[in-house]
Amino acid sequence: MKSLTSRRARAIVVAVAAGSLALTGCSENKGSNSGKDSKKDQKEASTQSKAVTYADAAASTGPAEEVTGAKSGGTIQVYQEAGLSHLDPGQIYVSDAGQVANLLFRGLTNFEEDGKGNVSVVGDLATDSGKSSEGGKTWTFTLKDGIEDENGNAITSADIRHSVERLYAEFIFDGPTYLQTWLSGAKYREALPDGGFGKKHLPDSVLETPDAKTVVFHFDTARPDLPQTLAMPGYSVVTEKTDTKAKYDKAPVSTGPYKIAEYKVGKTLKLVKNEKWDPKTDSVRHQYVDGFNFDFGVTESTQTKRLIADQGAAKSAIQFTGGVDATQIQDVISTPEVNKRTIKGYQPYVMTLTFNLDRVKNKTVRDAVTYAINSKSLIAGEGGAYGGDVAPNLFAPTLPGYEATYDPYGRLKTPSGNIAKAKELLKDVPASEKKLVFAYGNTEQGQKRKVAIEDALSKVGIDVVSKEIDSASYYEQIGKLKNPYDMYVSGWGQDWPSPGTVVTPIYDGDQVADGAPNYSHIDDPKVQELIKKALGQEPTEAAATWKEAQHYILEKINPGAPLWYTKQFQLYGSNIGGARYSTESSYIDVTRLFLKS
Repeated sequence: MKSLTSRRARAIVVAVAAGSLALTGCSENKGSNSGKDSKKDQKEASTQSKAVTYADAAASTGPAEEVTGAKSGGTIQVYQEAGLSHLDPGQIYVSDAGQVANLLFRGLTNFEEDGKGNVSVVGDLATDSGKSSEGGKTWTFTLKDGIEDENGNAITSADIRHSVERLYAEFIFDGPTYLQTWLSGAKYREALPDGGFGKKHLPDSVLETPDAKTVVFHFDTARPDLPQTLAMPGYSVVTEKTDTKAKYDKAPVSTGPYKIAEYKVGKTLKLVKNEKWDPKTDSVRHQYVDGFNFDFGVTESTQTKRLIADQGAAKSAIQFTGGVDATQIQDVISTPEVNKRTIKGYQPYVMTLTFNLDRVKNKTVRDAVTYAINSKSLIAGEGGAYGGDVAPNLFAPTLPGYEATYDPYGRLKTPSGNIAKAKELLKDVPASEKKLVFAYGNTEQGQKRKVAIEDALSKVGIDVVSKEIDSASYYEQIGKLKNPYDMYVSGWGQDWPSPGTVVTPIYDGDQVADGAPNYSHIDDPKVQELIKKALGQEPTEAAATWKEAQHYILEKINPGAPLWYTKQFQLYGSNIGGARYSTESSYIDVTRLFLKS
């Protein structure tokens, strides 16, 4: 799901590697290209499974291609319901913070897209997307000249080293972990317990910085996905001089086109221009507007009402990661003047009712819940056909290897739930195992999901005890190994087109840790064996192994009931220019927005 532009020079087409961990994690919203024809939507979604290209230095040189009609000036109002759990790049693993990160931070690489589904990796801080040698085991990056953070500190290779090493520290617990595991193994923290803040550093045999401009990564096996990995927000640079460790989360330092002027956690965020950002060094981002004012706590229904009305400040407002409120979708699509102010697209996320396997140990109970759950009701709360399609399995239509007819629990035949089958499974299960604690976010969407889950499971004799969680820390709470919940709705999408970016992060036993996205705590020898096998194969060979892994996970273990594939449907004000759907972020593309007047 990444990026490219039309004027760019030569690009190197890359076979998408099987051995990819992942990001993108955990987001869920609305939208659809047709809203009615799911098969057509899914066919169009397959364009997001195109191979990403790796671009050269010419394609990585700024400034970014001008957006037609763009003007400078003004401030964009941003509506968002949930607050941000993190702003420290190393802690960013969910897409709302990822959207903000593209305005604030820069990494060695970034994704660039052309608006037609074509995506490339370009050099961001680096001069190009990276040069591999030794069969892909070694990757070398050269830093661009003239890049500074908002305080005027020049970015050097020492800052890149620091940005990687700090990820080994205990205070970084919520971000991606696979660069670290690729470099130092599953127990990477043991390799650098103080995160590089002391005298010890990673050896040159792992991470080498021979001069101020050069960074070299050494792996024990080929890592062809590295340029895509480094484009994730979680690997953005944190300069050594400005790092305040755990406090950095509340006051990070910018290297992107905007910087933080004011931040009241969970309430407001004000971004203004970063005068130290040089457009000549950036081939992706623009700095058309003077800033962004975020208001948190604005429900999707309120956002939608304001944007439909299109009065005052709402004319210059956008939905950030929220979508059109389900109850107001008809008001939007039936009014041409409003409908033309929407962006629509298939997201890569599969929403699942994830089981905590440490607590829900009886597979019969998990299977019964999977049969009983009402996907149709849940999707209605997301906007019906505009919000998503029934998910029969764990691979989204945007993913290579997607099997549209693979439906082991009959989700497509009985989208409202197979009550009889669930009751049959539960007939000999003791009452104590039929009482399940369900965690949900304190948003309008969370409330709708709670009602749908309780209604479906009560029909088969399951006693659901619902517990509300603050939405800003939702994934942090369910990501705790000792969390007190039996089940929770979670979403995951590939970070680029590879099944490895789904299976590895959420079903790998090595990812069972606080803050890791293995929310079910699945740790199965057979799954581990299949993951290891796939990671050692070429993508075409690995496809069959990933398929086998999904079938085994879903049928033999069932760590989560597949619920729905998500779609995006967002609304923006009439004074917003440059709006388009980003296949990379699955939301409005924030890198190119401007105000018309």
